[in-house]
Amino acid sequence: MEESKEQLDQPPPTNVTVRGDVDIDYKWLENHTVDSLRFLQKADYEVSVRVVCDAEMSEFHSKHSGVEGTTDVLTFDHGSDEQSVCADLVICFDVAMRESKKRNHPVQNELLLYIVHGILHCIGFDDHNEEDHKQMHQEEDRVLEGIGVGSIWSSSK
Repeated sequence: MEESKEQLDQPPPTNVTVRGDVDIDYKWLENHTVDSLRFLQKADYEVSVRVVCDAEMSEFHSKHSGVEGTTDVLTFDHGSDEQSVCADLVICFDVAMRESKKRNHPVQNELLLYIVHGILHCIGFDDHNEEDHKQMHQEEDRVLEGIGVGSIWSSSK
């Protein structure tokens, strides 16, 4: 099936959804996720984020990673590349609450950090050794500063 000229002239699909059952500003997270993707110069993105509590995150963590207990973010990359990000992310509100209190910033900023962290995993960043860990967190701060939220990781050391 051939695409019409009208279809070819359309911008690539861009979609970000953030959902969950906790009382947070989902629209703020969606808008800042879009800002982050644009800052990273991703022209095409399909990102779905689910905000869960410790119990649900523990189930996901065990089922998909074989690790007991909760975590901040799980990333399910569906074929992201240099131009696009296609992923499902699960982020933990309870972990974010605890960390945001320690770091003295709003919980939504901590949740956004987890989203950016997941996106960076999709585009090739990793944090499994000390040097990669440092580079990934520097990139998180660069993105968050670039979109006007400010650094989170380096300001909490």
